[in-house]
Amino acid sequence: MSELIKEGIVISDKMDKTVVVEVETLIKHNQFHKYIKKRKKFKVHDEKNEAKMGDTVKFAACRPISKDKHFKLLEITKKYIGLGDEQ
Repeated sequence: MSELIKEGIVISDKMDKTVVVEVETLIKHNQFHKYIKKRKKFKVHDEKNEAKMGDTVKFAACRPISKDKHFKLLEITKKYIGLGDEQ
């Protein structure tokens, strides 16, 4: 996957037209040769407010939309199906 296109899980959808997406990567430690999980959060522009918490999404880099928002939502690859969906 390209540096400009990333995939992650939505961890917050409380803001208007913005979702927070967490991307997890595995990095190999040079000295101990173990794999370490690294997590990073990105604010992603969601124009139609269609992504919900728990969904897996793809997003791409774009021009700066606000101070922290530099990515836009491309697609929702997998919808989250919880046990007790709130109506």
